[in-house]
Amino acid sequence: MAWLLGLVLLLASWAPAPALAAPTQEAVLAGGCFWCLEHDLEVLAGVLDAQSGYSGGSLEKPTYGQVSAGGTGHQEVVLVKFDPARISYGDLLRAYWRNIDPLDGGGQFCDRGSSYSPVIFVRGDQQRSQAQASLRAAAAELRRPAEALKVQIKPLKRFWPAENYHQDYAERNKVKYNYYRWACGRDRRLDSVWGSRARSGRAWIVPAAKT
Repeated sequence: MAWLLGLVLLLASWAPAPALAAPTQEAVLAGGCFWCLEHDLEVLAGVLDAQSGYSGGSLEKPTYGQVSAGGTGHQEVVLVKFDPARISYGDLLRAYWRNIDPLDGGGQFCDRGSSYSPVIFVRGDQQRSQAQASLRAAAAELRRPAEALKVQIKPLKRFWPAENYHQDYAERNKVKYNYYRWACGRDRRLDSVWGSRARSGRAWIVPAAKT
């Protein structure tokens, strides 16, 4: 029996090693109220977690009151952790665009001020180039020059998590959240801007070339 055990061990040593799972990646995105953006992105297939927070300014450990009052340089943002084997960064960005109003740089929907401005915060050249490509694709789909889109692309400095009561707000406070979203006109404006592709991750529309 010893020879049989040796044969089993030898065959096992020839078996290919299992493929290593791709490491989790992160994106930091600002698109108005972080309750809404967190809710809209965390339901995407391949998204592992979405956390509300603040980014963009220099103030350390900002609070909601400080950020909403203005002057901190921070935006309300969402940190999205995702599995790149299931959803690419580019696909995540496409869903992000379809959940914001890219024509409004003064805030989003009923929320006004710089803390609600739309921003894609990028880590490194690869995310930057993909963010710029997504901006061009969004502009083409909307048939507008890229300069008309008010979403900024900035290097990520640091993400600061928001207070616990902001996390998963849409799930824990459904009635209040749904009323706020309706009263703010978020979905009505998304439908006006994006039409049938609002809130979707469907492929970009590439306008036919003029002849």
